[in-house]
Amino acid sequence: MKKLMILGASILQLPAIQKAVEMGLEVIAVDMNPDAVGFKVPGVFREVISTIDIDGIVEAAKKHKIDGIMTLATDMPMRSVAAVAKEMGLIGIDAETALKATNKVEMRKALHDAQVPIPKFFKVSNENEYMEAVKHFNVPFIVKPADSSGSRGIFEVKDITNERVISEAYRYCYPYSRVGDVVVEEYMNGPEVSVETISVDGTCHVIQITDKLTTGAPHYVETGHSQPTQLSKDVSNQIADVAKAANKAIGIVNGPSHTEIIVTSEGPKIVEIGARLGGDNINTHLVPLSTGINIVECCIKIALGEKPDIKPKWNKGSAIQYFNQHAGIIKSIDGIEEAKNIKGVQQISIVHGVGEEITEVTSSGARMGFVIAQDKDVESAINDCESALKTINVTINKKEEGE
Repeated sequence: MKKLMILGASILQLPAIQKAVEMGLEVIAVDMNPDAVGFKVPGVFREVISTIDIDGIVEAAKKHKIDGIMTLATDMPMRSVAAVAKEMGLIGIDAETALKATNKVEMRKALHDAQVPIPKFFKVSNENEYMEAVKHFNVPFIVKPADSSGSRGIFEVKDITNERVISEAYRYCYPYSRVGDVVVEEYMNGPEVSVETISVDGTCHVIQITDKLTTGAPHYVETGHSQPTQLSKDVSNQIADVAKAANKAIGIVNGPSHTEIIVTSEGPKIVEIGARLGGDNINTHLVPLSTGINIVECCIKIALGEKPDIKPKWNKGSAIQYFNQHAGIIKSIDGIEEAKNIKGVQQISIVHGVGEEITEVTSSGARMGFVIAQDKDVESAINDCESALKTINVTINKKEEGE
């Protein structure tokens, strides 16, 4: 029986853990949280180690004599994946690619050197450097941590003459950076998409292009996704070409990538690229629903040195939309069962339920729940999600002062 190590055992990695068990593999799950949901899957071996503890993970991988290693939907464990792959001669990205895929500064440099279209950017290491860098912008700009994920720490400065907001952006962003560096880049205007790809022996295959909805300024947290893209065939081809060039630039030979792109008036430009599957149910749910390709299984097979099945089985529409919310305490959620009966609705999940305090949507983890749908085309799938959300009635009471 082949052994697969999966870094992370949270809800994000659960689909990979479940699929690997279903495939008859011996699964070693790694997470610093001893109560992680993935540890509860029957038959899974637990290793309570931080997914970024490279030495600890290499030691555990050797102990278990694993045949493959992977992670799903999170960036920082990629460096651990690379270290184990090198140490044990397994399929996986190398350390250089892992750095380029997890550090936005190194990523930008690699893309720039390969002439892949990106926004104007500056790396800054302190507030003085930051204040100098912003002088180079005559358009709105984005401030983001060099090495964070999940939309954490992102701030858009729309009014570039407002010194208070400019300072606030840096102070909001800086604590989210592990390495202490911050990226300042021009604001790109246009539709945002992500490109889901699988590379096999150096050839990058575009599996799907996902349209994205976000909260907009200042934090740009995703509020919905849909597949396939509704952009024109010509623009879709340009997007695919840019994504393939980005994969080559950072060195992905075997395995997945999730590339975020904004289609500007000058053409598609890279927001960032991750050497892993995208989160937000994009690859675990939307890709299989729209294409019939089990992209999680593809990644498991690649990690084990096997050939994945990347041939589409159908061409349908899929969508996910997140609940509207404001800060307060959730008093009630009604209409879930009625919404589940709406044509096309596949899943309704409540992440933060009755009695819980929620915030405005400032990061992915703040969102209270979502609806997923599949239909004959993307427009119908989006309509199914919207119908379900209209059927569900959520009451959120504002938190009283002093509570």
